[in-house]
Amino acid sequence: MDERKAEMMEQARRYFDVIVIGGGHAGCEAAAAAARAGAHCALVTHAIGRIGEMSCNPAIGGLGKGHLVREVDALDGLMGRVADAAGIQFRLLNRSRGPAVRGPRAQMDRALYRRHMLAALRAQEGLELIEGEAADVVLKGDRVHSVLLASGKALGAGAVVLTTGTFLNGLIHLGEKSWPAGRMGDPPSRALAERLRGLGLPMARLKTGTPPRLDGRSIDTGILTRQEGDEEPVPLSFLTERIENPQVCCHITRTTEETHAIIRANLGRSAMYSGRIASSGPRYCPSIEDKVVRFADRAAHQVFLEPEGLDDHTVYPNGISTSLPEDVQKAMLATMPGLEEAVMLKPGYAIEYDYVDPRALDLSLMVRDVGGFFLAGQINGTTGYEEAAALGLLAGLNAARFAQGKAPLHVSRTQGYLGVMVDDLTTRGVAEPYRMFTSRAEYRLVLRADNADARLTPLGLEAGIVGPQRARRFGEKMRQLEQARRFALDHALTPQEAARHGLRINMDGRRRTVLDILGLPEGGLGKALEIWPSLGQWPKAILQELAVEGLYAGYLARQEADARAFRRDEAVSIPAGFVYEGLPGLSNELREKLERIRPQTLAQASRIDGMTPAALALILAAVRKKGAA
Repeated sequence: MDERKAEMMEQARRYFDVIVIGGGHAGCEAAAAAARAGAHCALVTHAIGRIGEMSCNPAIGGLGKGHLVREVDALDGLMGRVADAAGIQFRLLNRSRGPAVRGPRAQMDRALYRRHMLAALRAQEGLELIEGEAADVVLKGDRVHSVLLASGKALGAGAVVLTTGTFLNGLIHLGEKSWPAGRMGDPPSRALAERLRGLGLPMARLKTGTPPRLDGRSIDTGILTRQEGDEEPVPLSFLTERIENPQVCCHITRTTEETHAIIRANLGRSAMYSGRIASSGPRYCPSIEDKVVRFADRAAHQVFLEPEGLDDHTVYPNGISTSLPEDVQKAMLATMPGLEEAVMLKPGYAIEYDYVDPRALDLSLMVRDVGGFFLAGQINGTTGYEEAAALGLLAGLNAARFAQGKAPLHVSRTQGYLGVMVDDLTTRGVAEPYRMFTSRAEYRLVLRADNADARLTPLGLEAGIVGPQRARRFGEKMRQLEQARRFALDHALTPQEAARHGLRINMDGRRRTVLDILGLPEGGLGKALEIWPSLGQWPKAILQELAVEGLYAGYLARQEADARAFRRDEAVSIPAGFVYEGLPGLSNELREKLERIRPQTLAQASRIDGMTPAALALILAAVRKKGAA
């Protein structure tokens, strides 16, 4: 069928190296990355005016997520720069904790975000925006050939990136009502869902939800706790020198016992608790119904009231995602301090959608059995704008490389949170929407938000996706950082000299360098500048990164050693057609998992549930024997 269809469309089609389907956060980054990599790229979306839509909360970044934004930015992606241009409140989360787990976060003006993202895409050379519905991905043999639009128009493709978000067979639930939709007000993608099932891809359902939207003018903010942004906003992009937008204040309210009583009395009318939704939702972002049921002993839950724009009165009540009926939502809201008279502009709702088991993908995010077909974003089982953007960038880059006949680019767990996420997804799959946390990374002291450029920009330069502006800025930063490191190692003081500066260290005759002083509890950057004023010749950002290196010096050395050992295992590739069937000593269960997941490296095989050191040794020996044959 595909062969005949491909032949019929051959003469009447336009050709693109890469076609990206979907204009959400994954699609935007995929299209821009493919074009930066030199591909002639098309982005196909239902509505160009809704490119970069923030369907859920109006914020970018956070714990773990902020690391991903910085990594996207380090690879010259768009999200960080667009967020800085659209941000209306910036906060560095976990500021009181160690630098490795601090997460930059920014509240967005939704309209500004869409506007700046669309402008960035339109300014990208080699990228064309096409408004329309993708109805089919046509194959020729075992690789993609073209994309068929609902209008009947055919677009030839060297590679395709599918980024459908919640649109794939999307079904909205609001109380007792349900209807097909990709999000409120937009139709779902049914034809593509049928197409994927027809390819035999392993698919299942996930769900997510959103809270009601409120009219900020009807909220009594005077009685609520204020939540201000940081006095000195920390940008999300390494290229941003200062934040231009005025900064707004958020407020905090809470649920009450009366709120919980209303929810309990109406659980049978909630789509989730009435049995109409059977799919899994994000455990770390539960609905308010889930919170009340699972944490029955809690008298209150915080609700963060987040403005959606500078010229928009809409407020997003973060923390009360729900699928309860509209009348119950209104009653519930009226029981919360400050919301007694609140006007609900839109109800909250839950949405179910199809996703593809990410274990059907390889580490480049290409479907293993279909050449040139890449998936990114929520279709991979993730949740969140930041996860989608990072996956989109990698998929777009590798789609371009596939179309150009180049080897794919892989990001290791030792290089970035992006590598952690891809490895987790393709090795372990998901039982619920995957969300990034710093705890998922075993090398998180190395994988900090502040050094994402040092880790990944060289990779981007090598891949040809980093523009001249970032290349210049990065080169200058690395030059300054290296100078500051040399200064920190060349300047030292004796224990006696340290004591005169109020530092308590062992009188062992060993001189302490600037880096040593930076790591002392009573030391730090302030004390180092007091002892060596000439250290102040470098910019604040350089000194802060140097201070982090001093603070973690001993731990970093150990993690670097662990990372080197991990990379040795990663260097052992397992051939694509490797047969586990005749390998003695493997249990049937483990053999089935290996055949299904098909790990690409020994390191990936080591993270399969149930893997043992003995089984790894058997695989390594067999791979080496096959290589020597």
